[in-house]
Amino acid sequence: MTLSLANLDTRKRCFDPVVNAETRRLILGSLPGEKSLARSQYYAHPQNKFWLLLGEVLGVELKSLPYEERLSTLLAHGVGLWDVVAQAHRSGSLDSNIRERDDNDLVALVASLPQLDTIAFNGGTAAKLGLKVLGEHASRYRIVSLPSSSPAYTLAYAEKLHAWQTLRGLPHATAGEQG
Repeated sequence: MTLSLANLDTRKRCFDPVVNAETRRLILGSLPGEKSLARSQYYAHPQNKFWLLLGEVLGVELKSLPYEERLSTLLAHGVGLWDVVAQAHRSGSLDSNIRERDDNDLVALVASLPQLDTIAFNGGTAAKLGLKVLGEHASRYRIVSLPSSSPAYTLAYAEKLHAWQTLRGLPHATAGEQG
């Protein structure tokens, strides 16, 4: 019997966190999808609305910026990124296909961020898993569960944006971030 490599699930790994000591809002996804992993960039799928949504929330055009500038702009606005799942087997990009996962040490990360006041989850899977990982530590932060920016989650863009706007005007936001 010959096994086809195309049929084997591969162990997918998340990216390093994008945070600094000024991070006030942390947005956690589940695990990068195939396009993101191939490009080594958060939210690289061209139909993923993450950069558009967050750009509207922050009042900054993010999608047209080179990737490294997107990340530095987020940090300048006190926004960090990471994923709940450190690594897992997953065929394709759907969260429902995540198997045998190892979670990131979210407790250690949030403890290292002295300005952090809000943790937002990009999608239901990220929220469900992330809240379990954080456990009692979640009560120290404002928790925001957002509709997924993924094209697989078919909620209309306007409805997604309405929900994502809850990230505006959070505690400690600078005047440039208020909406």
